[in-house]
Amino acid sequence: MTAGWRKSSRSGSSTDEACVEVAGLAGAVGVRDSKDPDGGRLSVSEAAFGMLVQQIKQGRLDRP
Repeated sequence: MTAGWRKSSRSGSSTDEACVEVAGLAGAVGVRDSKDPDGGRLSVSEAAFGMLVQQIKQGRLDRP
């Protein structure tokens, strides 16, 4: 089965932007660089990905 990779609608349409793509996997979430789809990929648990998204939304990972 091929993963259905998707990029956030907030990422814009420019190909030179720094974006990640995600895909739902069996019990996990796949993450890859949108500029290098054939490069390295990460697989994290759904719980860990959910915590990451929550921290991003709360601004806890913003640069000072």
